[in-house]
Amino acid sequence: MMSQMLRDARAYEEQRERLIAPPDRPAFHLSARVGWMNDPNGFSYYQGKYHMFYQYYPYDSHWGPMHWGHAVSRDLLHWEYLPAALAPDVSYDHAGCFSGSAVELGDGRQLLMYTGVAHEVVENGELRDVQTQNLAVGDGVNYRKYTKNPVLTAADLPAGGSREHFRDPKMWRESDGSYRMVAVNLAAEGGGQVLLYRSDDGLRWEYVGVVAENRGRIGAMWECPDLFTLDGTDVLLASAQDMLPRGFEYHNGNGAFYLLGRLDPQTGRFTEQSDHAADYGIDFYAPQTVLTPDGRRVMIGWMQNWDTCNLRTKSVAWFGQMSLPRELHVRNGVLYQTPVRELDALRHDRVEHRAVTVENGEVTLPGVMGRTVDLEIELEAGDFTRFAIWFARSSEYHTGVSFRPHESVLKIDRKFSGSRRAIIHQRRAKVRHEGGKLKLRLILDRYSAEVFVNDGEQVMSATLYTDLTAEEIAFFADGKATFSVTKYDL
Repeated sequence: MMSQMLRDARAYEEQRERLIAPPDRPAFHLSARVGWMNDPNGFSYYQGKYHMFYQYYPYDSHWGPMHWGHAVSRDLLHWEYLPAALAPDVSYDHAGCFSGSAVELGDGRQLLMYTGVAHEVVENGELRDVQTQNLAVGDGVNYRKYTKNPVLTAADLPAGGSREHFRDPKMWRESDGSYRMVAVNLAAEGGGQVLLYRSDDGLRWEYVGVVAENRGRIGAMWECPDLFTLDGTDVLLASAQDMLPRGFEYHNGNGAFYLLGRLDPQTGRFTEQSDHAADYGIDFYAPQTVLTPDGRRVMIGWMQNWDTCNLRTKSVAWFGQMSLPRELHVRNGVLYQTPVRELDALRHDRVEHRAVTVENGEVTLPGVMGRTVDLEIELEAGDFTRFAIWFARSSEYHTGVSFRPHESVLKIDRKFSGSRRAIIHQRRAKVRHEGGKLKLRLILDRYSAEVFVNDGEQVMSATLYTDLTAEEIAFFADGKATFSVTKYDL
């Protein structure tokens, strides 16, 4: 039986969606159907389609009581909105249906697990959150909450684990048909920890052990974990609140990171070998992965930063978009990310310029412009102190990526993009190069830029809401630089 709250949300989103013209959205990044979007949830492949659920508040372009939005795609780039999947309509999730995941059950139904948040009154009269893990089962469109919810509570935590911070379950199915799940929890001594659970049927779950503990190394509370094996290495993805910078590796605030190492499947303990930021730009959080039918591991994150959520005014019809889906590989102790190969099918109108020289100034190139663009740049060695690419440019606005070879620093900068807020406008990353030689791939999609460095060794993502009439692209050098460009419209 569908609740009135969910019926209302479905009716509202269907009505309000009609007021948003397609050109007012990203062309190939998933955005909120209406209202607010944050973390990707339930990223899965089910009944011949990719399913993406997401944290969702349809009634405002700012955060509110969490629902689950829902969209499907056959190619990870063209998305069809489905009706909202979950609403906070029962006692154990009345304060919100928070992040979670999806798998297919043995009987062919789709299983969702999500964090339900409820408020309880403490002795001084204040409200305190209680977080539990809950299930819903459905057919790919409609879902019914499990009658035995919650399935995991404070009783299923290690000693001292916080019942107020126990969230973000990410499930997967093992080759023997059993299920595993990782979730995050605030440890007794403070700081996030990742926990492992197992189930034979997907409905009854038991605690296995602590996968990894923060202990003050990377931020404070950890969120949104994902765990998988790739290229012979175990990968633990998570996002950290309130990070402190560590050189160029991490930035102040909230951000996503990954640990590479080995998981002991019996104890659940993860032995770390290395850690890195998952994205070195401004806007990337809470990534989640899916294994495609052809065996690729693909990741999507929320292309936003919690400290930049006032970038748009309350009058806009939608806020929040997902990153470009990225294929993952582990090479030389680094998680490489490249745009999904499906993007190649969108490329058209190729323009190529070889061995272009720019000296102490800027150059524009015939046919190189636009706001839905795939741009490949190969920078050759040269005598320059700075090389820059300016895009989404007009006489008034621009966003840029600049490279200083003597410092080995790549910077993304949107301070002239038209933002009227004192938000984060710049991020820098330390990059590898050989005497100034550097490979960049810049993907523009109306309201975003994603820069893939050295075939995906690093990525820098940023949203921008510059007027779409600003579509010039220019190249600049202090000194003399030689480069080649291949550009496709998307």
